[in-house]
Amino acid sequence: MKRKDGRAAHELRPLRLQMGYVRYAEGSALVELGQTRVLVNVSLTEGVPRHVPGRQGWLMAEYNLLPRSTQERKERERQKISGRTAEIQRFLGRAFRAVLDLRLLPGRTVVVDADVIQADGGTRVAALLGGYAALHMALDRLVQQGRLDEWPLTEFAAVSVGWMSDGTLLLDLTQLEDENAWADLTVVATRAGEIIELHGAGEGRPIPKETYQAMFELGLAQIPELVRRLHAQIHAKT
Repeated sequence: MKRKDGRAAHELRPLRLQMGYVRYAEGSALVELGQTRVLVNVSLTEGVPRHVPGRQGWLMAEYNLLPRSTQERKERERQKISGRTAEIQRFLGRAFRAVLDLRLLPGRTVVVDADVIQADGGTRVAALLGGYAALHMALDRLVQQGRLDEWPLTEFAAVSVGWMSDGTLLLDLTQLEDENAWADLTVVATRAGEIIELHGAGEGRPIPKETYQAMFELGLAQIPELVRRLHAQIHAKT
């Protein structure tokens, strides 16, 4: 299948980070994944929700599509967030909590804010990649300040895979590709190959087991390269 941006079927989009994009956040990164742009800020606050057990920290994630991040202006979700926004926030929160040892951050809440500036597919993937970079920055500052003795963040990344109508599997979907896919899958995993999240569904048809397995394996194989790209830019900018 020929792609409009000229990429091969199994080729990732360019990934670019601008670290420390926001001056006041403990960690921040503007991530550009092709034409998708997401600003991620990490804040460290004192105190944890009542439901948090024992002496450990907590992490929560918030996600927003900003007005004109899409082709038509999207209204701000002022009073009540949509079901899609709530689902993505839960998805991001679960993933980040899986890779952050909150026992090493007792009494602190980590807030990850992901704001989509421009959406062209893969916004939750970009939020995870930018979130990893922003968390790395915030935690590195704690280490440098002598407030953190052990490194709590596991190396991880995420990528999307699509099953198209001609049977082709495409890596790292744009918005147009996602809209035309028979199925899409987001693979979130550690650099060592441990699975954090698999999130995907067929669009009006079941996915054959063999196809789903092939999608998963294609996505999982990209994780080490994505982690390498993240670290190259994190360490180049900080």
